[in-house]
Amino acid sequence: MSISGESAATTPMIRTVAERVAYALQRHGVDTIFAQSLPSAVILAAERIGIRQVSYRQENMGGAMADGYARRSGKVSVVAAQNGPAATLLVPPLAEALKASVPIVALVQEVERDQVDRNAFQELDHLALFQACAKWIRRVVVGARIDDYIDAAFTAAASGRPGPAVLLLPADLLRESASAPTFERRSSFGHWPLDRMQPDASTIEEAARAIAEARSPVVLAGGGAHSGGGATELAQLQEMASLPVFTTNMGKGAVDEHHPLSAGVLGSLIGPRSLGRHSRVLLDQADLVVLVGTRTNQNGTDNWRLIPPEARIVHIDIDPLEIGRNYESLRLVGTAAETLRALREALKEHSLVLRQQARPSVEARIAAAWQAFEEDRFTVTHRTEGPIRPEFLMRELQARLTPETTIVTDASYSSFWVTGQLRSLQAGMRFITPRGLAGLGWGLPLAIGVKIARQDHPVIAIVGDGGFAHSWAELETLIRSNIALTVIVLNNGILGFQKHAETVKFKGYTSACHFSAVDHTKIAEGCGCPALRVERTEELGAALDRGLAGQGPLLIDLITDPGAFPPISLFEKLEEAA
Repeated sequence: MSISGESAATTPMIRTVAERVAYALQRHGVDTIFAQSLPSAVILAAERIGIRQVSYRQENMGGAMADGYARRSGKVSVVAAQNGPAATLLVPPLAEALKASVPIVALVQEVERDQVDRNAFQELDHLALFQACAKWIRRVVVGARIDDYIDAAFTAAASGRPGPAVLLLPADLLRESASAPTFERRSSFGHWPLDRMQPDASTIEEAARAIAEARSPVVLAGGGAHSGGGATELAQLQEMASLPVFTTNMGKGAVDEHHPLSAGVLGSLIGPRSLGRHSRVLLDQADLVVLVGTRTNQNGTDNWRLIPPEARIVHIDIDPLEIGRNYESLRLVGTAAETLRALREALKEHSLVLRQQARPSVEARIAAAWQAFEEDRFTVTHRTEGPIRPEFLMRELQARLTPETTIVTDASYSSFWVTGQLRSLQAGMRFITPRGLAGLGWGLPLAIGVKIARQDHPVIAIVGDGGFAHSWAELETLIRSNIALTVIVLNNGILGFQKHAETVKFKGYTSACHFSAVDHTKIAEGCGCPALRVERTEELGAALDRGLAGQGPLLIDLITDPGAFPPISLFEKLEEAA
């Protein structure tokens, strides 16, 4: 929390409740709102005081833009929507944010108060609608309390386990005259995590002792490790205590994957030609597993099979309900950065001789795993004939990454290609994937939000052609809003995961798995967006260089091999059949 410098003497005259909403948003550090002009009274008031409206084309994309903005900026993001149909289309992105622990405040217009329960135009029970996808929902009925509710929404979104908060605003209330506030508010709750905390000293000491005495400890870091400086603290703990570190898909980038103790992404990425096939033995043999900011979900643990049952578990998480959900654990309830820092301080009082003695051997095993991985994938990363392999793209992209580059993906294959094939260059580098609920179509809007949050950094969106079809209207948003984003479409003409998973499970696939040929450059050009179609490997490098030059938006329609699939465990038999 911070205290703004605004004083009663400098506060402008506020005439309506909508204007009070706008100034409250500004007090919480909001400079961008993702909206489509509604609630009009709020958006007009916000634009008058310099808050930028980023207007989405599809009503289900605004929430995903807000999600990407919050993940990359460290700020609570704001999305706004009309009542009824637009509100229903907030449900998918808010559900992703809830699962992925991303703080969003959603401002949803309601019908006028005297029209409730009269079948007013687009009237809907929004309280019931958002129950499953928000951590906090309130309807404001008294204008004098609007500041209370705005503050409460930001507090709910940013405190504890972050997530969406929904504020329902009747249209007539927004037009009301604003009453004079009873006191001048200065608090700002617009950054997350709002409250930083760590476990009690005795629990920290128990965890430190367990690490110091363990024969083969391992860290598995999830998306929560990126929150509030957690990656920096994890990197310091990794080095100090000589701890090998794996990450989940969402945790990728929490450590420098060129560090000799970084073993890459694990989860379900343990199939043929994967790093995990060679590195997972470190986890198999662990007697202590330190979990950091992970839900221990199905994908992150390969159907809950990765963590050895005989290992002791230490689990760090801000959400007490996640600790012990799937594994009995020593409970370290707290924010990642503060808890890891406290653990590091406690370890200073312990001998780390065991860790230091084991380090050369552990480093050698990790180096051997990376080397075996490179050898396994060499033929596909260097194949230059035929349809382009996604692994070839990843090799070309890796050579052009900087620590400031953010890679954003859609769900499904694009996320697995990125998390399993690219290599982080420093602790805290961001690879943003919608793995909370993993819905298709969110890669492009997520990347738009990321780019708006970090306009001075290169951002690349990598999406499949199936997911891109859900969101390609937002190419017009790139042009209209002058967003210099590079979008790479992996165009293989199929719903890849669906086809391959059905083939494994049922020995066949449905008629929905194949598309008609689509030239995405024509779609982009129709929106005024520059585009390139890349069909040969020798064309790819120049296309990537043009996109990374950052002069404006660019779509690269990359024709890829429909027979390529990521090295996830489900496809072991598919590889054998091939």
